[in-house]
Amino acid sequence: RFISKLSQVFFLNVLWLLFSLPIVTIGASTAAACYVALRMTDNEEGYIFRDFKKGFKDNWKQGTVLFLVSAVAAYALYLDFQFFHATDSIVFLIIGIISVFICADALIFSFPLIARYKNTVPHTLQNSFEISTRNPGWTILIILLAAFEIVLFNWNTTMVFFGICFGPMIVIYTVCGISKRIFQKIEIDQGLK
Repeated sequence: RFISKLSQVFFLNVLWLLFSLPIVTIGASTAAACYVALRMTDNEEGYIFRDFKKGFKDNWKQGTVLFLVSAVAAYALYLDFQFFHATDSIVFLIIGIISVFICADALIFSFPLIARYKNTVPHTLQNSFEISTRNPGWTILIILLAAFEIVLFNWNTTMVFFGICFGPMIVIYTVCGISKRIFQKIEIDQGLK
């Protein structure tokens, strides 16, 4: 069963890499990977390629817009820290640190949200922000686990190879696995399931 799950993660990673090749489709590809990963957390995965293709098609627009929003936010943060290094002004450092937390809160659950629910991008970002601020323990756990996985897959040359083969999907699977628990709790609390 472990080998079967590992081969599914590898295949899903290959699909994510292939569908991300034109850089602008990274968002749609990530949304599709989240769609499959959310199904995998419940052992509901069927045919990986068919499910990935469905997730890609269903979330093409929101995933692409969300990626562009993420890219703009990342570039704005980069510029802010560049201003800090150029001027040594503590104001830019404080703005940068606060902005990192706001962006992380708004983006951490956004791709699993668009993979699971139909909504607009602004509402998805708002929901992600609300979920992360209402569940700070889970949010911190996701960030720490994802950071650990990224560091682990960059540890040495061998781990970089495994990181290329499995890394993005393991990070996505981690985020989606924890997100699914939070979503189910919210659905039960609101009487949706």
